[in-house]
Amino acid sequence: MSKIHPTALVDPAAKLADDVRIGAYCVVGPQVELASGVSLQSHVVVQGRARLGQGCQVYPFAAVGTAPQDLKFDGEDSEIVIGENTIIREHVTLHPGTQHGGMQTRVGAGCLLMVGAHVAHDCRVGDGVIMANQATLGGHVVVEDNAFLGGLSAVHQFARIGRGAMIGGMTGVEGDVIPYGMVTGNRAQLNGLNIIGLKRRGVARSEVQALRAAYRALFDVREQSFTERLAEVEEEYGNWPTVRNVLDFIKTDSSRSLCQPHSGNAA
Repeated sequence: MSKIHPTALVDPAAKLADDVRIGAYCVVGPQVELASGVSLQSHVVVQGRARLGQGCQVYPFAAVGTAPQDLKFDGEDSEIVIGENTIIREHVTLHPGTQHGGMQTRVGAGCLLMVGAHVAHDCRVGDGVIMANQATLGGHVVVEDNAFLGGLSAVHQFARIGRGAMIGGMTGVEGDVIPYGMVTGNRAQLNGLNIIGLKRRGVARSEVQALRAAYRALFDVREQSFTERLAEVEEEYGNWPTVRNVLDFIKTDSSRSLCQPHSGNAA
């Protein structure tokens, strides 16, 4: 049965699974939906149209679904959706969407959002994403599956982070980061591939070698244009799934430029 601390303020209209746990001094609004196994520790605020998937854990002083930090927000009935088994640590802030961004913010399943992380309005965060302490996403950011954002990193609004990419600590990301790429620096520059992340997810050695070769072919400084290099890589390596992910990511229309490596920086 649900276990709700007597000091918690839970609106009667909220939809709670039978085994939800809500700790001391939590506040749960009328449009909130908490699935089976959700646990709110103490002093958690969940407001607006917020849906938390099965098994989510929310730690003290986190705020989910409060109004976005967007001056254009006019109280529209937007929502935030959190996937199952995602862990939301202390002081994390997660804001709903707006009418200018599809009316929804989404965080996938199996994510870990460490202390003080922030996901702004209209973001799309995939499955298995890790955001270390104080990592911040501006509005409308897309983060694909299994990306890692280091502590105190910040991603510019509308930027895209490809699947399996790694953002170094204290890195400011202004452009799109290719899948499996690794970026570092005060303003992010591509610094090779996230080889450790690929190995941890069991990507075959032959696949990693093909991806490294494709990376070098794309980003080595040479006379051909980037478009010509892209075509060459597609012809030679386009059948490898990881390379295909990179190519499709680059070809997708984006409002941000593509993060590039330092001159001569190979994987």
